[in-house]
This record gives sequence, C-alpha cells and structure tokens, in this order.
Amino acid sequence: MRPGLNRIKLFLKKPKVIIILAFLFVLSLLFWFCLPNPLFNSPTSYVIDDAGGQLLGASIAADGQWRFPPNAEVPEKFKQCIIAFEDKRFMQHPGVDLLALSRAIKQHLGKKKVTSGGSTLTMQVVRLATRHKRTIWSKLKEIFMAMRLECRYSKNEILSLYASNAPFGSNVIGLDAASWRYFGRSPDKLSWGEMAAMAVLPNSPSLVHPGRNRAILLKKRNLLLDKLHQQGTIDATTAALAKLEPVPDRPLPLPQLAPHLLVRFKADHQTDPQGATRIKTSIKAALQQQVNEILERHHQILKGNDINNIAAVVLDVETGATLAYAGNISHPEDTTMESDVDVVNAPRSPGSTLKPLLYASMLHDGLILPNSLMPDIPTQIAGYHPENFDLGYDGAVPASKALSRSLNVPAVKMLQQFKYERFYDFLHKVGITTLKQPADHYGLSLILGGGENTLWELAGAYADMARVLNHYNKYKGKYDPADYHNPVYTLSAPKKTDLQKSGLLDAGSIFYTLQAMEEVMRPGEEMLWQQFSSSQRVAWKTGTSFGFRDGWAIGITPKYVVGVWVGNTDGEGRPNLTGINTAAPVLFEIFRLLQVTREWFEMPLGEMVKIKVCRQSGYRAGEYCDDTDYEWVPQSGLKAPVCPYHQLVHLSADGKWQVTGNCVPPDEIINKKWFVLPPSMEYYYKTKNYEYHVLPPFRPDCVQAENANPMEIVYPKDGAKIYVPLEADGSRGRVIFNAAHRQTGVKIFWHLDDQYVGETRDFHQMALNPPPGKHILTLVDGNGNTIHIGFEVLAK
Repeated sequence: MRPGLNRIKLFLKKPKVIIILAFLFVLSLLFWFCLPNPLFNSPTSYVIDDAGGQLLGASIAADGQWRFPPNAEVPEKFKQCIIAFEDKRFMQHPGVDLLALSRAIKQHLGKKKVTSGGSTLTMQVVRLATRHKRTIWSKLKEIFMAMRLECRYSKNEILSLYASNAPFGSNVIGLDAASWRYFGRSPDKLSWGEMAAMAVLPNSPSLVHPGRNRAILLKKRNLLLDKLHQQGTIDATTAALAKLEPVPDRPLPLPQLAPHLLVRFKADHQTDPQGATRIKTSIKAALQQQVNEILERHHQILKGNDINNIAAVVLDVETGATLAYAGNISHPEDTTMESDVDVVNAPRSPGSTLKPLLYASMLHDGLILPNSLMPDIPTQIAGYHPENFDLGYDGAVPASKALSRSLNVPAVKMLQQFKYERFYDFLHKVGITTLKQPADHYGLSLILGGGENTLWELAGAYADMARVLNHYNKYKGKYDPADYHNPVYTLSAPKKTDLQKSGLLDAGSIFYTLQAMEEVMRPGEEMLWQQFSSSQRVAWKTGTSFGFRDGWAIGITPKYVVGVWVGNTDGEGRPNLTGINTAAPVLFEIFRLLQVTREWFEMPLGEMVKIKVCRQSGYRAGEYCDDTDYEWVPQSGLKAPVCPYHQLVHLSADGKWQVTGNCVPPDEIINKKWFVLPPSMEYYYKTKNYEYHVLPPFRPDCVQAENANPMEIVYPKDGAKIYVPLEADGSRGRVIFNAAHRQTGVKIFWHLDDQYVGETRDFHQMALNPPPGKHILTLVDGNGNTIHIGFEVLAK
C-alpha cells in the first residue's frame, strides 16, 4: 500500500497536475458562485388580491414596469405552450440543449446569420437575470450559468422564474402582469388561444406587440397551436376554436376596486419592508364593488351640497378582518374632489362616536346603572359650556336614553364623573393612537369630538366590544386580552393568550351599551321598526363634528361592524352635514348588502345580577323608593349609588304644605316618600314629564329646613368665566341669566353687586350687561330665601 501512496503523492506534486487541480478548484468555485444573489433584484409592482385571489388593484413598479411579484405556480397551459414553442426538450436537458445548440451553430455557419438561437429556457432565465449582450462569449457564460441554475432550482422553479421575468411587450414584465394587461384576468383563467399568444410574446416582445403587428402575432400563435395539436396536447377542435379567438388589441386598465387600500399597503410595506409586494387581503371583491357603488350613488347626491367625500369600512367581528375598504370616492380625473385622500385612516373629529365607550366604562365601574338619571341642564365647567344639538334641555334623562339620543350635556356630566384622564387612558387601551396630546389638552371636550380619531380605529374599537361579548359564553365567562386589537386587512393566525377572569370591559356592560345603541331611531323609519320581523337588528351610533365638518355612523351586529364617514377632506363644513342625515343612510344600505339577520347577542347572565332598581331614578332602590323593579344589571351595579332623589318629606294633613315639628304637632304630620330633583333639573324635567309632582312649599309659619332652598341659579354657575361677544354695531352684548324656583308665581328679586336690577315671576330670566371683571349675583325670593354666586366677565 505504501508504494502506491507514494506514487500518488509524487503524481500530485507534479507542476502540471497542481495547475490542473488548481484550475478545476477555481472552476468549481466559479461554477458554484456564478449566479447573482438574488437572481432577480428588479423592483416589483405593489399588488393586492381579495380573499379569493381576485386582483383588486396594482401599482406600477419603481422602474416604470408592470412587474408583478414572482408566482411559484405556473399554469399548466403556459407550461405546455412555452415548452412547445421555446424548448421542447426542457424537461430532459441539464440547462443546455446540445442538439439545438449544434443546429443553431450549423445554421449560423451556413447562412452567415442567426436563424435559430439554440437558447434553452434555462439559458433565457440567465440572460434575463444578467442582461448579457448577445455575443459568443456571453453565450458561453449563459451555458455555464444555466447548468449551475439547473443544480439550484427544479424545472418548475425555473419555469416560474421565466414566467415571472420574461418581457411581454411595452413595459409589461411577467406572465401575471401580461395576462391582466392584455386579457383582463389571471393566467389560470386564459384559454388555449390566449395562452398561446402569451407564450410567443417573449420570443420577440419589441416586434410582436399587441395593437401593432397583429398579423405577425396571429401567425406565430396559430403555428404554436398547430404544434400543440401535432404533439397531442390539444385536439383538433380545440385548436380550431383557439385560432378563432382574437389576439389582444391594446393593454387594458387594471382593476382598481380598492385604490386607497393599495396605497395604504404600499406605505405600510415601505415602512416595514417585510415579505413580498403582493398580498392576499381579507377583502371580498363582490362586496367591495357593491360598497363602492353605494358610495358613488350617495356622492352624486351629496355633492349638490358641496359635500365631496365619503368613506366606508366593513369589518368581520370575529377576526377584525376588513371585508370592504373604501377610503374615499374614486375620481382621479377631478383633483378638486381630493378623492386620493384615504379618509379611513385620516384623523378627524369623531363627534359623539366615543359616547358608547364612556357609557360602557361607567357601567363597568359601577358608577351608574343602565337607566340612571343624568343631569341635562345648562352647564359650565371651568369655562367649558357644552350644549345639546337641539339647544334644549330635559333636566334629567336616563343614561341609556342620553346615549341613544346622543345628548351632549349628560355625556359631559358623565365624563366629569368618570374623569377625562381615565377615559383618555382607556381609549389608548382599546387601540386609539391618534390622541397625541396629553389628556389635559382635550379635557371634557374629548367626549364631544375634541380629539381626533380615524374611522379605522373607531370601527375597530366597536368591533372589540362585539367580539368580547361574543366570546363571553365561548370562553365560559373568561376574557381574552387579545380580543382588543385594531382591524387588519390580511388574514393571519389568531394570537393565543391566557384567558383572564376580568377584562377591560365586562360583557354585561357591553351588552347594555349595545342595547341602548339599538334603540336609536333610524333615518327615514318610524319608531316602530322593531315590530317588523324582517328588520335587521343593528346597534349603531352617529356623530357630527363641530362646524358640521364630519358626519359619522358606525353600526354593530354579532357578525359585522360597518363604519361610514361623510364630509370634505379639506375640512369645509356644510349645512346639514350631520351623521344622521348623510352617513346613516349609507350605513343601513351597506347592512342590507350583508343580509344581517335578527340574530342578536346572548345576554351574559354569568356577568349579571338581579337587583331592585328605582323606577323613577334608575339608581339602586333606597329606603324611600316605593316604585321599584327587579332588573338584571352588570355585577358592578352592586356598588352603584343608591337613589339620591327620593326623600322623606313631612306634609300637613291636607298635603298642601311642607311642615316641621316646630309648627305642627307630630301626630298631625303626614310622612310621604317623594321623588325630588334639584331645582335646576326640576325646572326642565317637569315640562317634559307630566307625572312629575313638584314638592309643596313650606307653610309660611314653618321654618324651612336647612339645605332645602327652593331656588337655584341655572346659569351661570358659581365661579364661571363668561365672555360677552360684541353685537354687529360694535356694542357689547347682553348675558342671559337663568334661575329656577320650585314654587310657581313666586317673585325673584335680582341684585348685581348689591345693586337691584329687576324682578321676575314664573319665567326667571334676566338679560344683564355687566362690565369686564368679577361680580356677585344675588337672588332673593318673596319668602326671603337667598342665593349668591360669583362670576367673572372676560374682557377678551
């Protein structure tokens, strides 16, 4: 053995052998690393497909080419056509076809010109990747690199590389883009005639161009069809029928069903360039088209009032997936419409659309019960003076009705009780990211649209509530923190998290919130719509921003959430631009597309408790509440306040006077439980609630109990700061001061800074013109009851 080894060592040490081995080693390295990495690095178009793979839209690539991202699946028809036309031994050769190459060399030498290239499909992929010029040296490099390509990729992968990168005339690259540009559908839906035309195009894309040289294209296509027939791929009838099909005339426009979603995907991908530039979205193309048509139809009506823009989004509650995304109308030809702005993702004033979230939060915290009375009176808090949309007041209104009627003053009172700082934090937890300023910047105006929100995040927050309620029984009374998430436009596997005993909002509070939202009267329908069995059950809320700039409507069912915005992207307000007038009709037209049934959310009884509730006040019944009902309320309702409005009053024997033990013997006093609102609430409440009984006055000879002043100043409140605007003639305007008194016919004497200014009877309003500075307003009634408040008139 050793002599043999020695001979081998001596042989390997010979200079010629060393040179040959070194050459082979270098050649091996060149062979292994000869292919560029990545093989193709050209920019691709941004492409979005619907959930079923149908093209929704595409944008041209950065280099001006229509080049769709590579598709691993090559249609069988194209495979048969391209192999028959370009490389019939493709499935057998190792990257180079020696027979075809020798034939090409022989023809070249005989005719002194190239009549047959001899390039295989693998070599053409190399040429497309390296962009070599057609020389003998480049041909040798192509052969070398093609053999390496065959080692790295399978035959189907090589066909995919070719189909994705071959030129198809003009600025169209790849079979996928060409199929849509020339035939308006995906490659897998092309006929034999259409696919044969596609197969012959890359052979000479500059000469064979759809719309020009159609006779050449037709001839080449038909020759290929004959070849397919001769080799038995298609029968004679199929070939004959395919030849009757026309060749494409000119490129077709690509579908643009969701142009704003396409722009959004492009921006998202550029921010985080992960994955391909083509995605399968959760959009349903048919629904998207129908929503687009609804928006366009309403746009034609609304633009008569110079309302130019409208957007809508449809979400699947279970997944949060977007089923339709219409960021705006689509009128690129008219730049004044600004239809390129994606309003679905644009921060706008949300109007009243946050009120359901506040109502649910207060129920969850046990601050109110579903129908607890909330004050609805003129209110001024640290200079902030909210008003209801109709500029009227109810005095007191059940919280559920305040929500269904979208009353502003009760909402501000509720936020004042809940604390706007807490609500600000809560909004961040449910996925609202557009509140960029500190909580103090927004203050109490946050609940009336003082901040900015997007239709995307608002619809997502509403979907979160529905999802939590749907999952309550599914998770056997537990909560999944992952149920709170922003909407998505692509489907992905749900996140798995540990279930918890409590959630951000309990299911009972959400259930009563949606119940209150279902009571809202719909546009163009009577209040008795619930009696029609065909009516859809939808919990919904509208919103209108200050200055009539934004109209909102968001609706919830167990399966879907629909959000609609109407307005002008430049912020111009228009008369009657309200949520109920502009957005709500669109909302319900979209819901009719969804074929929503009367199926509704299950009551989460595990999160409920039955307690005695005061029928008049809606609070937990106290010892003086006679008129009560047992009602299901969220468990947190056990810590809700006891009714503050029922009290025990002492009356004379005839019931006409309030009395005390100081003026009437105890055995002549009638003790009666009475529903008593504060004077300012009573002043408005009694005009709209005939069953309310005003408390009798004290008998003149009886001393009035402490803290029983029958008089209250409604406006302004103590410590208020008032700005008095100037009139048209430049003079300072007047301030309307307002007071309430329990007794009718009683005079009130008004004093400003200890100076008598007038008296009122029954209707207690006084117009005054105090100069800038601090003032004291004093009211004295005919019985000697007195009340004082301080206020300040601002100079500017």
